[in-house]
Amino acid sequence: MTTEAAAATPTERPPVETMFHRMVIARGIEDLFEKWTADRTFQGWWHPGRGQEGSGIGVMWALAPEDQIMWYHRGAIWPIARGMSPTLVIADLLGRINGSVHGKGGGSPHWVDHSLGLMGSGGTLGTAHVIGGGLALAKQVLGNPGIVVSGFGDGTSARGTFHETLIQAVAWKLPLLYFCENNGWSVSTSFARTSGTATIAERAAAYGIPGVTVDGQDAAAVRDAVAAAREHIVSGRGPYLVESKTYRLGGHYFGDVGKYRPPDEFDAYRDPLDVLGASLDPTARENIRTRARAELDACAQEALAGDLPGPEVIFANLYAEESR
Repeated sequence: MTTEAAAATPTERPPVETMFHRMVIARGIEDLFEKWTADRTFQGWWHPGRGQEGSGIGVMWALAPEDQIMWYHRGAIWPIARGMSPTLVIADLLGRINGSVHGKGGGSPHWVDHSLGLMGSGGTLGTAHVIGGGLALAKQVLGNPGIVVSGFGDGTSARGTFHETLIQAVAWKLPLLYFCENNGWSVSTSFARTSGTATIAERAAAYGIPGVTVDGQDAAAVRDAVAAAREHIVSGRGPYLVESKTYRLGGHYFGDVGKYRPPDEFDAYRDPLDVLGASLDPTARENIRTRARAELDACAQEALAGDLPGPEVIFANLYAEESR
């Protein structure tokens, strides 16, 4: 099903209305899978991203069609913000063959659409850095335009791949953007307990590259920060690090009640939908919400109608196949 949230590869920066629409769709997917987890329609592993939509919308809003993205694992906002069909996103979460990866995986998925620059994700946390670095090297060697975005959370900034890839990317001035969504929690351990720095962005100085921290609840602020970073990168000056400070409203996974969190954590919380929606006329905002709900219902039914894969899917999409 084609929806506004599933527009073709963007040829220019989308308007605010489009990005708000995509944000509403992504939040609706969060609500849908919470319901489906409760009634056992969905029995996979899912890392909800409710509350972090401003980050995903903002970074995608600033990118160009030739840019490539390594997604990391939380929520549904990144593929939706880039323009992937909600049907594909939902079907991949359900492990159905009508998803973008045709039944390979389920729960935390590997959404892929090369025409949108969605290159998938690695099998473990921290691999986005390495694969993103390789994609950036390929762009440089082949003379292809654009940048590569390596997405990660604050916990993954502690992986060796963060440092190893960045050291080499700096030496070669690769077109690589490190984009961190810092929600303050690595599963159930707070960032403050594991980091000697107050932010991740300040670590960039150790590598001689720019690093900025931005309000992740404000999608427009994230867009502007990423746009500035992208301009730096495409000018040939090498990598850039953007840290988006955000909130994970739910637990690490559905079922995680989050008793480890302090009661005042959300005293200053601002919902990213409210922040971006405030720039729209109230009538337009409500019309977008109404249209998005209807579209999401149709996409959900279309995704559910897809079949589960058979064992033959293991042998599909290989580089080479032996004759048997």
